[in-house]
Parts: sequence; structure tokens; C-alpha cells
Amino acid sequence: MSDIIGEPGRADAVTPAEGAAGAIRARNEAHILTAAEGVFAAHGYRGGSLQAIADAAELPRSNLLYYFGSKRGLYVALLERTMARWNALLDEITVEDDPATVLTRFIHAKLALVRRHPQASRLFASEILQGAPLLQAYLRGPLREWVDTRAAIFERWRSEGRLDVRVEPRALIFLIWSATQHYADYEAQVLALTGREQLSDADDRRIADFLCHMILSGCGLQTPGT
Repeated sequence: MSDIIGEPGRADAVTPAEGAAGAIRARNEAHILTAAEGVFAAHGYRGGSLQAIADAAELPRSNLLYYFGSKRGLYVALLERTMARWNALLDEITVEDDPATVLTRFIHAKLALVRRHPQASRLFASEILQGAPLLQAYLRGPLREWVDTRAAIFERWRSEGRLDVRVEPRALIFLIWSATQHYADYEAQVLALTGREQLSDADDRRIADFLCHMILSGCGLQTPGT
């Protein structure tokens, strides 16, 4: 469907009313997902009820079913939103982009997101540790396609000598995911071992800079600006 509102002469054009309705739907879905994130983080998938999520969202339970169909549908949508947020920065990369700039931005953005939404990261980790029973279709479908496309670009960079020949594209993606998510999924361990009550914004910048240095060095790249 065209995203041009009210374009004359096109049967698939979005009318102003449809555009407003779409914006309302997106806003309501985001609100419900935020409420669900807190409930599922506190009680897990089995313990998190639709009624508890409805109460947290201050909406009728029927609204949740209208937008997501079921508790499972809501849970899967929440996990898929988490991955979409994490990976959005790499959605539009091309072989013409600078590898060092792309990787640096991705590492900084990914760490910032998991630090801002630690509950979502832990929920995703919990689902994966259980064998991803509710995410198999997503993992084997859209996410695998996303990884394959990014890996192909990394492979092109490697073949052109723009990444170290020893870089394995998929392993590089996995490394960035795991290194950044550690600071959300294992936050209690990080805080205990560093004697901190919480990490500051300055800590986040320092950690991101360190990860960039280590990962880019391993890729045969210089961190931009150094």
C-alpha cells in the first residue's frame, strides 16, 4: 500500500482517515507492548496473563486480543520488536558504506538500546535459552533472511580487502549481539564484580568505545576518528 496520503487517482492511496487510524493503531500497539514487556519480565511468559497486561496498559483485555489475537501473538510481537529495534541500524547498509563507520555506529546503538530496554533483552535471552519454542518461525524466516543479507555485504567487504580475511560474517554479527547484550542480560554480575550500584552514561560510552576498539581491531579496521 502506498504511504502517500490522499494521492488522487490511485486506488491504493491512503486516505487521511486511514492514515490517522494507522497512526492510532501503531501508538496503541506500542503502548500495549511496553506494558507487556514489564509483565512478562516480572512473571515470564507462563505467569504473565493478558489481564495483568491489560491492567498495566489501562486498557480492556479485549483491546489486546483485537491488536494481537492472543497472549502468544503478543509475546512473539514483543520479541520481534526487540530484534527489529536492535538491528534497524543495519537495515539500509550497502556495500558502498564504510565498514568501520557501520560497525561503530551499530555497536554504540546496540549497547544503548539494551541498556535502555534491559527487560526486553532478558526476555529474548530467556526465550532463546528455552530453545525458542515460540520464535522458530521468526528465527528461521525473517531473522535468518536479515542475517544472510547483512552477511553477504560483510563477505563482499572481506573479498574486497575492506575486512580482515579471517572475519567470518555471521560470527561477527553474533559477537556484536552477545557482547552488547551481556550488559543487560548479566547486569547483576557486572555490577557485583565492578562494585557499582548502576552503570552511568559515561560507563556506557566507555564500554561502547572499548567494544569498538576490540571488534574493529579484530576486523583489521581503525575506529573512526583515531
